[in-house]
Amino acid sequence: MRKISFLFTGLFMATAIFAKDNDDSTKLVMDMLKRMDSIESALHYKTGKLSLAGGAVSINIPEQFKFLESADAKYVVEDLWGNPPSTDPPLGLLMPVSSNVTMAGGYTFIVSFQDMGYVKDDDAAKINYDDLLKEMKKSNVEENEERKKLNLTQLNLVGWAAKPYYDKDRKILHWAKEYGIAGEEVNTLNYDVRVLGRKGVLVLQAVSTMDELDSVNAHINDVLAMVNFTEGNRYSDFDSSTDNVAAWTIGGLVAGKVLAKAGLFAVILKFLKFIIAGVVLAGGAIWRFISGRRKKKEEEMQYQPEPVQTNTDTDLPVQ
Repeated sequence: MRKISFLFTGLFMATAIFAKDNDDSTKLVMDMLKRMDSIESALHYKTGKLSLAGGAVSINIPEQFKFLESADAKYVVEDLWGNPPSTDPPLGLLMPVSSNVTMAGGYTFIVSFQDMGYVKDDDAAKINYDDLLKEMKKSNVEENEERKKLNLTQLNLVGWAAKPYYDKDRKILHWAKEYGIAGEEVNTLNYDVRVLGRKGVLVLQAVSTMDELDSVNAHINDVLAMVNFTEGNRYSDFDSSTDNVAAWTIGGLVAGKVLAKAGLFAVILKFLKFIIAGVVLAGGAIWRFISGRRKKKEEEMQYQPEPVQTNTDTDLPVQ
């Protein structure tokens, strides 16, 4: 999050200023930077054409983007970002080539597949999304109770960042939600995309702060052009005599009822908990240095020897 990024930058500047007198705090910040570099270098970023979901989905990553496959994606989402562990890990993470998972800013698409069957889209044009939002806010209260029990960050649903839209021709549903987090200056953005297929739904969920909304909107068509269901797995390949029909319709996808039933959280945070821990440590070192200097100055001010009087004619001490 941007607040963390600003704080981290501020601490780095502070340690640079006091570097000569406070080697410990400088070392802490440098250690954090080294750790971030170490994490990034250990990840296996991919480009080009990849097969996902057992061959049902094809993704072609151009040079402007990069992709992390399932194992790396699970590590990032759960261990680095501090989200609840899931028995159904993501297929991968998709992000601009200029972004890194250890960066507080930027956006990342979490890619997954929900094997729920064929989703009928008959209700798409009939949904009142304002009424649906009211229901989602009620569910948000219940979800926060679960988050509280698990000692996780609580999120307050503010409203639509982009109202749901269903492209009936392309079978793509997308919408965005804005969440507020106590103590954070910038709200969180969850931008959701669902691509309907024959046996389930491809999920792309952009995780960022609200000030990245314009950037996500500007590149959403590029992202959608990368992913496709393969032949035999497309929405148009549905066979009513053999295929399962999903229990959920378009409204259920937007409301997150599928995730709720599975015991999963519909909201993902990019919270970089390892950076937060480092910031606390570095901040403590800097504060000890500052308070130490202030204490020393106060002690010096408490004891000031009387000035020595001099003879103006001879510049000798007065007897």
